[in-house]
Amino acid sequence: MKYPLLNSSLFEKNRKKLIKHLQSNSLAVVHSSDQMPRNGDQYFPFRQSSDLFYLTGIDQEKTILTLCPNHPDKNLREILFVIESNEKIAVWEGHKYTKKEAQITSGIKTIKYISEFESVFRELAIKAESIYLNLNENPKFKTEILSKDARFIKTLENEFPAHEIKRLAPVMKNLRLRKDSEEIELMQEACDITGKTFQRILKFIKPNVTEYQIEAEITHEFLWNRATGHAYSPIIASGKNACILHYIENNKKCKNGDLVLMDFGAEYANYSADCTRTVPANGKFTPRQKECYEAVLRVMKKAISWLTPGTTINRVNERVEKLLQKEHIKLGLYSQKDVDNQNPAQPLVKKYYPHGTCHFIGLDVHDVGDKTTILENGMVLTCEPGLYIPEENIGIRIENDIVVGLKPIDLMENIPKEVAEIEKLMSGKKN
Repeated sequence: MKYPLLNSSLFEKNRKKLIKHLQSNSLAVVHSSDQMPRNGDQYFPFRQSSDLFYLTGIDQEKTILTLCPNHPDKNLREILFVIESNEKIAVWEGHKYTKKEAQITSGIKTIKYISEFESVFRELAIKAESIYLNLNENPKFKTEILSKDARFIKTLENEFPAHEIKRLAPVMKNLRLRKDSEEIELMQEACDITGKTFQRILKFIKPNVTEYQIEAEITHEFLWNRATGHAYSPIIASGKNACILHYIENNKKCKNGDLVLMDFGAEYANYSADCTRTVPANGKFTPRQKECYEAVLRVMKKAISWLTPGTTINRVNERVEKLLQKEHIKLGLYSQKDVDNQNPAQPLVKKYYPHGTCHFIGLDVHDVGDKTTILENGMVLTCEPGLYIPEENIGIRIENDIVVGLKPIDLMENIPKEVAEIEKLMSGKKN
C-alpha cells in the first residue's frame, strides 16, 4: 500500500458497531477478495473487499475475519486469519503482514494463520446457532464469478446443514452508509489529490493533445501523491465523445474548439473521489459553450443545497429535472409548448440529461445505498448534473462530492469550476 498506516481505532469502532447488530449466539465470517487472474501467470492488481477493509484495515489477499461475540473464550470472539509467509513468498511476492503488524493494523488481538481456519472455524460454528455470510447484494450488479463468501456457502451446507444462514450484507450496508469523521478525512484526501491533479491537467490541455495523454497526466499525479490509483476507469471525452456517458476509450485528439469532459477520481486508502470537470481544449469557452456550461453550474449549486437530511436521491432528481427543463427552454432546446405536449413516458428533459444527479460514494465509487434511502448526516453523495447536445458537439458535466448535512459540506469546493477561473488557469496567468 502507498498510503501511511491508518489508526486501528477506526476499524475497532466499526467492528463494535457491527457486533451490536448481530443476533445473539451467532458467528459472522467475512472473506477477502480473490486474486483475479489476468493471463498467463499474472493477476490483476489486488483490491481488498470493501467490507473486510471497513472492519479490519487489512489490505492483503487470503484474509478472513470471524466475529463470534458470545463465545465463552474471549480470545476467540475476534479472530483475523492471514497468510503465513515463508522465504519463497518473501522472495517472489514480497512482504506479508506479520502477526504483530496485523494486530497493529486491525486492533484485533487474536491473529492466526489461514492454514488454521478450518479447524478453528469448526470450533466456532459448534458454539453458534446462526452464521452470517457476506454476499454481494448490489441490485444492479451480478457477476458470473462466485466470491469466496458465495463459495463458502457450500462448505456450510455440507458440514453444518442445521445452522441458520443469515445475511450480513444488509447490516454492512446500513453501517457503511454513514461515514465517521475519520472516513471523511480519508475521502477529503482523495478529493484533494484529485484537485491537485485537475490543476495539473489545466496547464497541460491544449488543441491536439490526445485523451490518453490527459489520462497519463492524471495517473502520474495520482501516484505521485500516494493514491492507490484511479477509483474507476477515467473518462476523458472530447467533442462528441462527451455525449457518451461511459466513454473510456480515451483515444482521440482534442480538437481546437472542442470541450473536454473529464470524469476522474483518486482512490486513497481504498476510499474514492469522483470528480467531473468540463473545459475548452483551447482554453476559451465559446459564447454558446459558456451559456450551456453556466446553465449546468447554476443547477449544480442549487442541487448541492438540497443534499440535506430527510430527502432522497429520487426527490433530488425530480427537483433537478425541473430546473434543467427551465434551463433547456432558455437555451432553445425545446419550448414550453413542446413540454406541454410531450409524452410523459419520454420527457424532453431526459433527451439532454439521461442520467441521475447523485449516487452514494465511499469505499466504493458507487457505494452502498439506493435512490430511496432517506439521507442522514454523514452520508456522502456525488452531485453531477449534465447537459448533452450531440448535434452541437457539446457534452457538459460538473461533479463534486458532498457530505449530507443541514449545511452540506462540499469536499471539492476548492477544485475550480467557474468559467473565469478555468479560463485564467488554462491561460497560465497568475493572480
